[in-house]
Amino acid sequence: MSKRKMKDPHLPVGECITQVQEILRERLCHQQLPDRPEGVEAQHKHLLELLKRTAVHGESNSVLIVGPRGAGKTMLLKCVLRDLLEEKEVQKNLLQVHLNGLLQTDDRIALKEITRQLHLENVVGDKVFGSFAENMAFLLEALKKGDRSSSSPVLFVLDEFDLFAHHKNQTLLYNLFDVSQSAQAPIAVVGLTCRLDVLELLEKRVKSRFSHRQIHLLSSLTFPQYLERVRIQLSLLHNFPDDSFAQDWNTSVKTLVKDKSVEDVLQRHFNSSKDFRSMHMLLMLCLCRVSVSKPAIKPADLLEASRLCFADTKANMLHGLSILELCLVIAMKHLNDVYEGEPFNLQMVHNEFKKFLQRKSNSMYNFDPPVIMKAFEHLQQLELIRPVDVPSAKTQREYQLMRLMLDHSQIMEALQKYPQCPTDIKQWAMSAFS
Repeated sequence: MSKRKMKDPHLPVGECITQVQEILRERLCHQQLPDRPEGVEAQHKHLLELLKRTAVHGESNSVLIVGPRGAGKTMLLKCVLRDLLEEKEVQKNLLQVHLNGLLQTDDRIALKEITRQLHLENVVGDKVFGSFAENMAFLLEALKKGDRSSSSPVLFVLDEFDLFAHHKNQTLLYNLFDVSQSAQAPIAVVGLTCRLDVLELLEKRVKSRFSHRQIHLLSSLTFPQYLERVRIQLSLLHNFPDDSFAQDWNTSVKTLVKDKSVEDVLQRHFNSSKDFRSMHMLLMLCLCRVSVSKPAIKPADLLEASRLCFADTKANMLHGLSILELCLVIAMKHLNDVYEGEPFNLQMVHNEFKKFLQRKSNSMYNFDPPVIMKAFEHLQQLELIRPVDVPSAKTQREYQLMRLMLDHSQIMEALQKYPQCPTDIKQWAMSAFS
């Protein structure tokens, strides 16, 4: 039975599509690590050597990986750790602690997380420590098996490193760098940050204990390389069960990236962000449109996916407003035009709206003041308007100064797409004078 299956490699189209979507979703959503990181070979070699010295020879180190979001800082570190852990000696000994500045917002939480990740909760128990340094020293001492040479090396990874600099007295950073410099225990501290000026945030005593090693990741990606990356991300490998389908799919992908309209769309994405995550989001939206009736990605799919990626979220929010809320936004637009962007209050907006009602003498738009107040507050909750100053108890709500967070083009575009928008409201919005 198995031999017959091997001889007949053709699968139903539906099954092929399902497998394609599974493979590409795994690749695009789970950020599959490349076999070899592209364009950062020197940085990869440098970081691997540093961590190997800690993991194998018990040498302490500290280093910062600096680069813009999406440049591949986490990918680089994960690739290095994968290569490092391939060695059996390292696999057994190296302990890892991963902290994130967004989650561990103070040193007490960070210390708890370090204890949890090192599985030392039972060792610490109910012990009371005089200081953070004592607690940290006890944790590292607990990892020792005997003499210093047999201590387990520990890798501390600090994601969003700059946020740890905002902790009180920078105690965590001070103690980690102090241990790495004084060789109390073999540890490596790796910080990941987007801020180029991160060293300026460190206190003098912390800075003096840091090794000042920095690995910079600056994207040198060119547009042809970006196009090639798109092709690789969408292509199927030779181990796909149905060879014929895989060949057809890969041919269609090659044709897709050579299409002029597709190139224009990808050029726009490349110019706005070289971040691979935003590229993966675009390709995922294309992949969602593949089906049995349409077993390939077409240029139209990429154009639609791009439209969704670049959609103006604030303008889209206007489509869900009530007629009253829309009228208030238009009144604000007119006030902005007349007073050249100066702040306004609810009373001014209400007066502007009343001018429109008097001109139209249309009773269907008559609303009570409390209803108008409620609609105005809803616009503030949606952050379509925001207060100029912090509200004070003395200022009445209808006289509190506000600014409109939408521009003229966003309002006009939203009006064109607003479902069944009354003609007189459209005309009011388009008129130069209210």
